[in-house]
Amino acid sequence: MKIQVRDVPPRSVWALQQGGIHPLLAQLYAARGVRSMDELDDGLAKLLPPASLQGSREAAQLLADAMAADKKICVVADYDCDGATACAVALRGLKLLGAKQVSYLVPDRVLDGYGLTPPIAERVSASGADVLVTVDNGIASVDGVARAKALGMQVLVTDHHLPALKDGQVVLPSADVIVNPNQPACRFESKSIAGVGVIFYVLLALRAELRARGLFDASSQPKLDTLLPLVALGTVADVVKLDANNRRLVAQGLKRIRAGALPAGIASLFAAAGRHAPMATTFDFGFALGPRINAAGRLSDMTLGIECLLTDDGARASELAALLDGINRERRDIESGMREQAQLAADAMIDEDEEPPPAIAIFNPEFHEGVVGIVASRIKDKLHRPTFVFAASQAPGKGHELKGSGRSIPGFHLRDALDLLAKRQPGVLLRFGGHAMAAGCTIAEENFGAFEQALQQVASEWLDAATLTRRLDTDGPLAPEYRRVDLVDALHQEVWGQGFAAPTFSEVVEIVSQRLVGEKHLALKLKHQGQPVDGIWFGHTESLPARVKLAFRLDADEWQGVKRVRFLVEGAEL
Repeated sequence: MKIQVRDVPPRSVWALQQGGIHPLLAQLYAARGVRSMDELDDGLAKLLPPASLQGSREAAQLLADAMAADKKICVVADYDCDGATACAVALRGLKLLGAKQVSYLVPDRVLDGYGLTPPIAERVSASGADVLVTVDNGIASVDGVARAKALGMQVLVTDHHLPALKDGQVVLPSADVIVNPNQPACRFESKSIAGVGVIFYVLLALRAELRARGLFDASSQPKLDTLLPLVALGTVADVVKLDANNRRLVAQGLKRIRAGALPAGIASLFAAAGRHAPMATTFDFGFALGPRINAAGRLSDMTLGIECLLTDDGARASELAALLDGINRERRDIESGMREQAQLAADAMIDEDEEPPPAIAIFNPEFHEGVVGIVASRIKDKLHRPTFVFAASQAPGKGHELKGSGRSIPGFHLRDALDLLAKRQPGVLLRFGGHAMAAGCTIAEENFGAFEQALQQVASEWLDAATLTRRLDTDGPLAPEYRRVDLVDALHQEVWGQGFAAPTFSEVVEIVSQRLVGEKHLALKLKHQGQPVDGIWFGHTESLPARVKLAFRLDADEWQGVKRVRFLVEGAEL
């Protein structure tokens, strides 16, 4: 590992300090590209205007007309946390704005696969729906949208994923309206907005349309800010880049949660996870609430997650949160076993003292398809290689197919790599899609070897030694006067996440003592600039030299009622 220190533009630091920002925060913000106080204004008035999101006005008109005619609207969701929160935002928001007949359907990961498929469209039509609205999916569902249209339904696609490609050309579904910042010609600046953010913007546009039609005025209109806790949760859990607009959405959601203005389901998920809503952080979203909702889609039925987010009954919310917590425990057990097997398979590819291959592909017939993405992420983190993990499809009649999930490293666009692989090896990929850093695909089991070889060939062409070297960006040394519990608490209250990384410091420290705890974590007694401090490196068992350069985050550890700063080690340069 190579530990690097981020550049800190001095003019940006000065401008932020002049605006009253704490010197440490000014340094951290400047290193992440913030240049002025205006970028830190998280007020709702600073959100990008809905009118700049292509299709939002047309979507608002379609929904307003449907509501005026009392048509039945069915929301087709996705089975991850972004999809679940987007579905909850859609149903809650449409009802707030006056819709009378709103329902939802969420595909089953195993039986239905991803997105709006023709069979899903047929089920929606059979339910009596007149209008089909997708959330967090649909942009690549060309056949599903066509089937829905053939059945006489109006179709509104709201999504944030990349469109499908055919022969290098973008192919869009024949929906009545598409709202997606990543469709061609859309000028919306926040290309990384999550699916839940897209439907929230559609609701903002719908409210404006209803206001223009005279249904209410600015003083009597429904308050959509009650949906922001759900928007914040889905945005962080989907690991989208936290650009300025996304940070505002998350900050607004966090403020409401901390003030106690949150849905019963989110409150119950905080309780089930042993977290405290009045002190909510983005870490809670990403590592406590998000995984519990995602577990339902991975191992069970995402209806559980959506119902938890929809109910206003505290007892019902607690019951559902407990179910989700149990499913998440099961997910962790399955993942642990799969990760060990996957790691053994990855290790078998590497000769002693040699580097791993440029890309990793692993298949085990005992793997569960609902957890392959998490395992791929863990292997990618450990080996710093683009990684695909496959499991046998559990769908009826699809036992000969493998469903794979991939995770990538900076510098290797996974979806584009699959597109090139499909051109070079026609027929190997039955289906594929995704983003730069995460993608999925389906292949025939007999083609696994061909897929692995082709993926490694693309990786060997695209990745050089510099890209294959793990680099950890840090904020450099921590001044001893900033090693304070109050500052740690202040840092945790800020909005950190993908593309706006949580503060990580780095410098040479002395190792006074070290021991294993729980058989897999390294507990440390350190001297930081001559002063004692505790540290822990989770998931690391190898001992460290007496002096070593560490990368670490700050945490506040409580012991016998006293809170003390400790270092959470992220890596070492040996």
